[in-house]
This record gives sequence, C-alpha cells and structure tokens, in this order.
Amino acid sequence: MDYLNINKEAWDKRTKIHVESKFYNVEAFKDGKSSLNAVELEQVGNVKGKKLLHLQCHFGQDTLSWARQGAMVTGVDLSTEAIEQANELKLTLGLDATFVANDIYQFGNESTEKFDIVFTSYGVLCWLPDLNHWAKTISNSLVTHGEFHLVEFHTFNDLLCGYSYFPQSEPDVEDEGTYTENCDGTKSKMVTWAHSLSEVINALISAGLSIENFKEYPYSPYSCFEGLELVSGKGYQMLHKGQQVPLLYSIKARKIA
Repeated sequence: MDYLNINKEAWDKRTKIHVESKFYNVEAFKDGKSSLNAVELEQVGNVKGKKLLHLQCHFGQDTLSWARQGAMVTGVDLSTEAIEQANELKLTLGLDATFVANDIYQFGNESTEKFDIVFTSYGVLCWLPDLNHWAKTISNSLVTHGEFHLVEFHTFNDLLCGYSYFPQSEPDVEDEGTYTENCDGTKSKMVTWAHSLSEVINALISAGLSIENFKEYPYSPYSCFEGLELVSGKGYQMLHKGQQVPLLYSIKARKIA
C-alpha cells in the first residue's frame, strides 16, 4: 500500500479546507495572533536566536509563530499544498522561514543540517508507521545537547473511540472527514497507525535521547473530538464515568551525545 501518496492526497485536500476555516483563523494570525498554546510555550521556553526544526508543520502557522518569537525556523510537511500555503503566508507576513515539502523520513535521510530544537505537535504520530525511524530523524537533526519537544493528543482517547492502544501489524485505513467546522462532509481515504506511550518513549531513548520531562493533561486547547466540553480558563475536557480522560501528553528530551 502506498500510504504516503494516500495521506499526501488527503492532506493536500484538507489544507485547502483548513486555510478557509474558523478553526485555524488565518486572518487573526495575519493580524498578529500566535497559534501556539500555553503547553508548548511553557515547555519550549525562549527560542530567540535558536535554530528550530518543526516536523509535520502543516501550513506553517506554528512554525511562523516560533519565527515571530525570534527562532530561525525550518518546517517540513508531506503535503505540497500545505507547504505552498506556508510559503505564501511567510511572504505575506514578511517572516524569515524555510519550508520543505517532504516525507519526514526522506527529509531525515537527506538532511545534514543541525538544529538546537526539534518540535512537533498535535496529531502527528498516527501518520507514521515506524517510530524508530522517526526518533532517529530527530536525533540526527539535533546538535549535541539539543532539545526535542513533543506535544501530542493522548492515545487513551483513541482507545475510547474503538481504536487500538497498542501497535498493530496493519494500519487502520478509513474514509474520514476533517476536524474543522467547514468540512461539509468531505471525506478522504487515510492510513494511520496506533502508537502506545511506551513505544514513543522507548523509540526516543533508543535513538540516544534522554527523557527530561513527561506530562499528561486533562484539557485540550482544541475542540476537535466528540464528547468534549469547555471548562472556562482551562480548555476542553472529556469525562468517562465522571472522571477526566487524559487528552494531551508532552515530552521533553535531550540529545546526550
């Protein structure tokens, strides 16, 4: 199965929908609103003057938000449509950024550039079949003592939705709509893989990264799943039998050699 072209086609299609959505609110972003959330801002900290690689950057809002904070940024994404939109956005805003249209595995195989920070967030890991290759790409992209930052949706919610928590021999192949309010029932075939927390952590450790921080959160900044309710000043939560479901987790790791 050619999962790369299947997912690329789906994300090219999604990007055209997303840039017109209230969910991404491009006009507010152009007016100066950051797309970054408190979780990643607190974890990553000061990026001024640092080289930052953003893997699976979609159409570049978070990448350019880091640029606004003084980072020297490079964003990588599989979708050529997303990278075209990212380049248009950077030119409109007059920001300095490099965007690369490529599968992150291929990017990792070809790139020799080193970065102080590698960042990726929100719905990224399910599109990757091999987390060991992913983690090696991160490690190879970092300078010694460079930092990796992941903020991701918690896989516990996937389990409640009927998906596997543990890795399976075959991916899930489904026709899915997108998560923005203007999807209009549009669906695309998509290929995704389940990854447990232990698989994520062990892949990073095996690639020579030292885990410095791991956190779980009961609130999501995004209303992009069914069954969420807004809690003022906190974000969106989900309750299961009256108890909060973990919706996010974050990892900070450092390249030690």
